Amino acid sequence: MDADNRAFRELSLAEFMDRLASAEPVPGGGSASAIAGSLAASLVAMVAQLSRRGPLAQHAAVHELAESSGRRLAARLLEIADEDASAYGTFAAALKLPRATQEESEARAAAKKAAAWVATEVPIRCLEACLEVEKTAELLAGRCNLNASSDLTVASLLAEAAAKGAAANVRVNLPSVGDQRWADETDRRVADLLEQLTEIATSCRAIVATGRIREPAGLVAAP
Repeated sequence: MDADNRAFRELSLAEFMDRLASAEPVPGGGSASAIAGSLAASLVAMVAQLSRRGPLAQHAAVHELAESSGRRLAARLLEIADEDASAYGTFAAALKLPRATQEESEARAAAKKAAAWVATEVPIRCLEACLEVEKTAELLAGRCNLNASSDLTVASLLAEAAAKGAAANVRVNLPSVGDQRWADETDRRVADLLEQLTEIATSCRAIVATGRIREPAGLVAAP
């Protein structure tokens, strides 16, 4: 988390951008990716709300689900932005530990590996959340207000970019964990998540591009 201990959600947009543009390493690309994912989720919630009227009433269950999921994921991704900053801060601190003696060197190596593991797991959570955003956007595509469909395309693009940014942060930290088997498994996990997300994102944007309303999704609205 940043120096004055305020969560990113408590900063103004201008304050966050100033900190992102500063020479300080936190916030960095991981937090920026999570913020982009949060923006995508918020757009999904917005489009869902704009669709709750007129002939689109047959898709009411989709709209309700998309709005609630969008809001939940937007909040979660803001939390992940803070978690990423904290994880990187811990990793940076581990790199600064002394290593003049054998004991210090071993303690530093252990701290570095532990911090690298967390710095890998946090962006994976970001990637998984972005996949949820993308799934929700695809569900809403063609079942939303067509005048707001371009906003859904933007949401899909942001979620995909955020996921790819998160994946890059996972992969850059894998060597520091010191477990090649785990690193290989994690890399395959990331590749699978990205493949799923890209397929769903492509479908979402293709549906939007048709400019047509889809059939109902078969969901049941909550009582």
